[in-house]
Amino acid sequence: MKIGVLALQGAVSEHIKQIESAGQAAVAVKKASELSSIDALIIPGGESTAIKKLIDYYEFKAPIQQFSAEKKPIFGTCAGLVLLANELADGSEAHLRLMDISVKRNAFGRQKDSFETMLQVKGFTDNVPAVFIRAPIITEVTEHVEVLATYDNQIVAAKQDHLLVTSFHPELTEDNRWMKLFIEMVKQAHQKATIH
Repeated sequence: MKIGVLALQGAVSEHIKQIESAGQAAVAVKKASELSSIDALIIPGGESTAIKKLIDYYEFKAPIQQFSAEKKPIFGTCAGLVLLANELADGSEAHLRLMDISVKRNAFGRQKDSFETMLQVKGFTDNVPAVFIRAPIITEVTEHVEVLATYDNQIVAAKQDHLLVTSFHPELTEDNRWMKLFIEMVKQAHQKATIH
């Protein structure tokens, strides 16, 4: 299985390192045509407005939406979560509109307000470290979305079918359980696709 990391901006190398540490092949995706050769995609954190412009500039928008329509797993971290949302709480236009969530950007303040904490996550036995950097929060979900973690009563991780999102940066910690969870989703999607 090959997991691609959208390599337009943000924490690309950290994600690649974590995919490889979990025993999978990682690919930096720089062109939309490369989506056809991967089984799953990670949209990393960075600056959501900048990544949005680059997605448009390099004509990634429709190919990523098609990738999702084929039920191939997508994992959005931080800015990636913002890009996958159906709706943005500040009224600005949502971009990829793939996940039934409403998101508030920079919910915890500026860069200097970044912090690290331990989170309780649904399905994980022990708490997991989470690094929040100008992080968004999920303000609303529909019944199709499973909430995986909250911080201070705010939703910071969720899953919907083949989509996984976190407000924080799992790739900036040594703990690769989120990546393993995503790989599990990729394996399941792979099996379903093989059956069909």
